[in-house]
Amino acid sequence: MIAVRELHEVAEFERLLALYEEIWHFEPGDPPITIELLRALSHAGNYVAGAYDGERLVGGSAAFFAADGALHSHITGSAAGRGVGLELKLHQRRWALERGVPRITWTYDPLVRRNAHFNLAKLGARPQEYLPCFYGVMNDAINHGDESDRLLASWQLTAPHVEALVRGEPHDVPRPPDAAVALADEDGRPVTRPADAATVLVALPADIEALRRADPGMAKAWRHAVRDVLGGLMADGAAVTGFCEKSFYVVER
Repeated sequence: MIAVRELHEVAEFERLLALYEEIWHFEPGDPPITIELLRALSHAGNYVAGAYDGERLVGGSAAFFAADGALHSHITGSAAGRGVGLELKLHQRRWALERGVPRITWTYDPLVRRNAHFNLAKLGARPQEYLPCFYGVMNDAINHGDESDRLLASWQLTAPHVEALVRGEPHDVPRPPDAAVALADEDGRPVTRPADAATVLVALPADIEALRRADPGMAKAWRHAVRDVLGGLMADGAAVTGFCEKSFYVVER
């Protein structure tokens, strides 16, 4: 049973930072957040929480209030599997609603299939903005050498489709029947196709993290293809409305 609770003590922040290091393997002296900042965020009334399996810390999240009235989730990490990430997000949602905050935002790598499926299909968040190379070049073990494009996700906490997902209603959606594929995965390669339909699909690589290690050139090709196609569609006013077949962004013009 996973239990999530707020963190307030320096020893708790030390353990959380150690967990983040276990997940990302940051370059020495280059963590994404510090113990001092976690302490300051918590003391100032922002969100810092840990997920526990018994006495063992298995996940954690830090978020701060944004100027537009949202809660911005800066970093969330968890042990793979076992629903830890979902429990953290549901706790964060309850915490925000108790404080009258209607929306949570965060950024994520648009190339990671499992994150796109989790954020869009399981939680019901929706991408708001495509942000090219948002953090510059990152040197942790997961992102090493890649440009840090991100999607800014917005989670409307009381939207009907979000409340349905929180209740546990099915989250997988079929491919829209009239959709055209604007970016396809053909034998592991990104292939752009002409797509004039009102609804288009943008494919992602099966495992971008493994691809970065095995074939950095192909990983870069995927980065630029998704940036050009998905980022271009969003820049032109199209909306990402879902993620289907655990493979494709659904984009409506």
